Parts: sequence; structure tokens; C-alpha cells
Amino acid sequence: MKFLLSACTFALLLVPPALRAADAPKPTAAAAAGKVRLFVLSGQSNMQGVNPDTSFTPVVKQAFPGDDVIVVLHAVGGVPIRQWWKGRTGPHDASAAGAEKLTGDLYDALMAKVKTALAGKTPDTVAFAWMQGERDAKTALSASYEEALKGLIKAVRDDLKRPDTAVVIGRLSDHLKGQEHWDAVRAIQEKVATQDARGAWVDSDDLNGEKNDLHCTKEGFVELGRRFAAKAVELLAKAK
Repeated sequence: MKFLLSACTFALLLVPPALRAADAPKPTAAAAAGKVRLFVLSGQSNMQGVNPDTSFTPVVKQAFPGDDVIVVLHAVGGVPIRQWWKGRTGPHDASAAGAEKLTGDLYDALMAKVKTALAGKTPDTVAFAWMQGERDAKTALSASYEEALKGLIKAVRDDLKRPDTAVVIGRLSDHLKGQEHWDAVRAIQEKVATQDARGAWVDSDDLNGEKNDLHCTKEGFVELGRRFAAKAVELLAKAK
């Protein structure tokens, strides 16, 4: 018996490595053709309340079976857009008297998180979902919001080297609808999304409960994630 086993083992060793490799399981067609699809979710508290695992991610994974879907969420509540973009100019420049400090610290943190999630992979498609603006609207910073939002989108596209990045903007809810700066930010969000060839916006007016609270309800957060995902999938599908 020992002689037979040794003989079999010896015979196997004589088989050329190329032939043994040929017998190895082949990757499936889906795995071989799979793309790396990056989805970046950012903003303040209403984005912070979205749990991608229960709302966003299942939708995009269903839309792109066999692809490597990477979802990154980095959101911080109660902060203005300047903390995601440090390129403002003109009267809102940091050198202007009384101007607020420009930091961009949250953008840097977001990009660091994206880099870690990619782990050296190069994304074939990118979609950027943005839900923010409450702080700017409530503190009369709406005058610089359009410039900042456009600057942020450009920074994302430039840093990820994907000028075709799809952008989905969540329009502020109707929490303070009728107030000047709140309405201004809502209008800017619609304008930027509509004028961008790769952009779109989603409505959140029906997601914050009967009292029109600042934040979405528990169910509203789930639906918001699904709306972001559905719109991102739609934009990526159009780019084919």
C-alpha cells in the first residue's frame, strides 16, 4: 500500500505544472467581467442617519450583480459645507475681514476613508451622494453655497480621476420652507444637480414626518438611502 501511494504521488509530480493549473477551477464569467463600482455618501446629519447596509447597498448590489461594490459613508452633523471644501474665493475668502475659517477637514477625512476602502483598486465607476445644507441655510450662509457645492463636486471628480462621476444631491426637506436662506439652498441644490450633465437630485420633503422635523423619521432614513441608490443606478445606467 505504501508503495502504491508513493508511486501515485511520484506520478503526480511528473505532471507538468501547466497541465495541473489547467485543471484548476476557472473564475465565473461574472467575476471575470466584474467592475469596481465606488459609491461615496457624505453630508451632515440626515446623511449620517442613513444605514447603507439596510437601504443603499442592497439596491446597488442588486443592480450590479457580479461587480465589486464599494460603499463609503462619511457624514458629520451640524457643520457647514466649508468643512468639505476649502477653495472659496471672493468675499467669502478666509483673508476677508470677519470671514469664517476655511478648513476642508471633513473632505480630507472623507478622501482618506475612500482610499482605505479602495485598498489600491481603481474604480470603473463612481457615484457621489450628497445630503447637506441645513447648517448653511440656518446660519445665512446660502450666498456662497452654490460655489462651494460646485467646488466640492469638482474636487471629488478630480481627486478620484473620474470626471464622469455621477452626482446625486438630496434637496433639503420642507422643514423651514418659506424662509429666505432655506429656500435659497433648496433652489441651489436643484440648479446644480439639473445643470450637471451627470447629476440629479432626490426629494426628501415627505421623509421628515407630519411635523416637518429637521431630520428624517426612522423609516424616512431607509427610504432616503433607497432613493439615493436608485438615482445613482439610473445615472450610471445612462452612461453606458
